[in-house]
Amino acid sequence: MLHLDVLYIDDFIAVVNKPAGLMVHDSALARGETDFAADRLRDQFGKPIFLVHRLDRATSGCLLLAFDRDSASALGKVLMSREVEKDYWAVCRGWPEENFVVDHPLDGGPGKPQKKPAVTRFQRLATTELEIPSAGFETSRYAWLCAQPETGRFRQIRRHLKHLSHHLIGDTSHGDGRHNRSFRMLGIHRMLLHARRLAFVHPANGERVEVVAPVDAEFAKALALFGEAGAGAVRAR
Repeated sequence: MLHLDVLYIDDFIAVVNKPAGLMVHDSALARGETDFAADRLRDQFGKPIFLVHRLDRATSGCLLLAFDRDSASALGKVLMSREVEKDYWAVCRGWPEENFVVDHPLDGGPGKPQKKPAVTRFQRLATTELEIPSAGFETSRYAWLCAQPETGRFRQIRRHLKHLSHHLIGDTSHGDGRHNRSFRMLGIHRMLLHARRLAFVHPANGERVEVVAPVDAEFAKALALFGEAGAGAVRAR
């Protein structure tokens, strides 16, 4: 098994950079998968691990885990209280406003029809216009966003962007197939959602922990489409 990049580790907790395409753990969505981040991490660290949260298979970035139940429980309570800062980078179709909030209830996914409150804050980091014909226009517009989910609903960022018709690029479930194909022609085959940053209070010592996950080569290629702003962000970390 390939090891995951460790971004932070101590005796109680760790943050790793989960690659896109790797499921976090076995579930009803696994569909015969046998390779899971949880199994890799148990092997990598040589001891039990407790996942504090999860990321979608197609999402990369910061994944928080604990090495004991007490630390996992404490971090879980912090997550529920919204005291953890979570920044996601995303690339969407269109040019949304510079700052906007989506307050749109979501169900819990397959088999969980009850809708619950869901809120995501977005900041537009940069825009680009590519010479790719689309829907009667000679060009296509895209935006690079920072998303900060205040709740943790099933595929929340992806579904909130769909709700606004600013579909996430590379999302085969909630995205726009035409724009996904355009990016595949550019050599970008992954979903463009990355858990960029986590910041929280350490459950054992009360100190503040801040972790940033670098993007992979394909995400970096997408950010390069936004000129110096995107290229500079990749160079910074």
